[in-house]
Amino acid sequence: MFTRKPNRAQLLRVAKATIFISLLLVGSPSVHSQTAADRLNVPSFRLTLWQNGKEVKSYYVGVGMKDYPIYIGRREAAEIIWNPAWIPPASDWVSSHKGVRSGEVIKASDPRNPLGKIKIPLGESYLIHQAASTNDVGNLVSHGCVRVLRADLYDLAEKIIAARSVPISSKRIAAAKRGFKILDVRLDEPLPVDISYDTLVVEGGVLHIYPDVYDRGMNRPARLRAELVSSRVDVSKLDDETMKQMLSQVTRRAQFVVETRSIEQGRALEDGQQLPLIPKKKAVGSRQKAVSSKP
Repeated sequence: MFTRKPNRAQLLRVAKATIFISLLLVGSPSVHSQTAADRLNVPSFRLTLWQNGKEVKSYYVGVGMKDYPIYIGRREAAEIIWNPAWIPPASDWVSSHKGVRSGEVIKASDPRNPLGKIKIPLGESYLIHQAASTNDVGNLVSHGCVRVLRADLYDLAEKIIAARSVPISSKRIAAAKRGFKILDVRLDEPLPVDISYDTLVVEGGVLHIYPDVYDRGMNRPARLRAELVSSRVDVSKLDDETMKQMLSQVTRRAQFVVETRSIEQGRALEDGQQLPLIPKKKAVGSRQKAVSSKP
């Protein structure tokens, strides 16, 4: 804990370290020497890979638009596909795209294909796939899918393969990266993918208030109080007006972060800080070539 008011850098380090600690992995150690799972919390735009109960790495992502929100709940990934074809679904979203017909097969080499170099199917046409550009990260951009920057998606795919000891050579993966030939890698058991919608998160002694990006009425004083109480935080010095001001600090691009100790001391507003959802260094970079069944 901080002995004085934490500065911006201290709170950011705490925030980055504690967002996803609560994930419980599934999978049998007798089947896999290393179990792995993914977790995505939509309002924080972060996808995290877990292995053997420990966070391996987090990636900033883009998610589904309000009209095409991503599925919330447990999904499973059974395969990773390099250079996937895209079959546009029957949707008004597709009909708004010129030169694309529902049901046609659009190969990976076709610039109309928005899936990019990799897709990880999650069932019912929901996918994790390549982002079109860095502008996708931290935004509501897709037709219900998770968009990940290409370098991060390569990294995620290869970490999953390593964790599951999938018998695929690095040469074949490298060849798939260079060309457009489909490479379909099957996992011997599905990878659990937990997709949540948590705008109020208490982790490691820190409260995070994320934006209610789908406007579901999540960020209300009553819900904030209930979350704090359920996390065993003393709220005797926290009144409704203070909670309203804390919630008002949250914007579409920023979260409000404060130590629970500060809340208990009646210093939530004084010690809390507004921090960007996506650190600037993660949001810059060269544009990727747009090439990724609901994008």
